[in-house]
Amino acid sequence: MVRGKLEVLLISAKGLDDSDFLNRMDPYVILTWRSNEQKSTVAKGAGSEPEWNETFVFKVYSSADNSPQLSLKIMDSDAFSADDLVGEASIPLEAVLLEGSLPPDVHRIVKDEEYCGEIKIKLTFTPAEENEEEESYGGWNQSA
Repeated sequence: MVRGKLEVLLISAKGLDDSDFLNRMDPYVILTWRSNEQKSTVAKGAGSEPEWNETFVFKVYSSADNSPQLSLKIMDSDAFSADDLVGEASIPLEAVLLEGSLPPDVHRIVKDEEYCGEIKIKLTFTPAEENEEEESYGGWNQSA
């Protein structure tokens, strides 16, 4: 069982398919780890080359027998209609859970199995210490 904190630094994207016809798109990212979902700020008017430089933190509780993945959905914020899906990326987490930290890396964004850009992120995993686990579950600690 792996427990700890996963930090995701959402850096930028490039080569995105701009879905807006009259003006530049306003992209944002929905990051999902299991059932925990977080949303970046909207990069207003950034078009196909947005930069965020935002950090997101997820608590990790993972069994050793599964293949943990971080899911990224790049969306285009629209004021007068539903937001458009620009593309998606699935990031395997096995390496960062073992290594602890990975340098910034670029991942392919796909939509309908077609390449539609790249997203750059940095991953850092900090394992939980034994006493952190007990406290997070409301465990009993003896005071001195």
